[in-house]
Amino acid sequence: MIADLVIYTGCVLLLLGAAFSLLAAVGVVRLPDLLTRMHAASKAGAVGGGLILLAVALVSFDGAVALRAVIGVIFVLLTTPISAHLLARVAYNSGRQPTTTMVVDELSSKRR
Repeated sequence: MIADLVIYTGCVLLLLGAAFSLLAAVGVVRLPDLLTRMHAASKAGAVGGGLILLAVALVSFDGAVALRAVIGVIFVLLTTPISAHLLARVAYNSGRQPTTTMVVDELSSKRR
């Protein structure tokens, strides 16, 4: 009885993770500029990957696999925002012109 509930919960988490990953992929393809694409990839991609890893942790019924999946979720949630921030800073500092959708440029006064 409990095992069936855990499997159904894992399936729901897997479907939600796949939906978030699909949303991230559509955002990367459809959004207009680098910064908005990175936002879609870093937010929805991290949530999708985290939900898929949590589904693996639930469905595996193995403590070692579940521990690795939870460590993977923590790693993804810690590294994805940092890497997206660093990529955005490098793109901005490389002289790439922001699109017309950028209304306020707070970094222009701090630029070397």
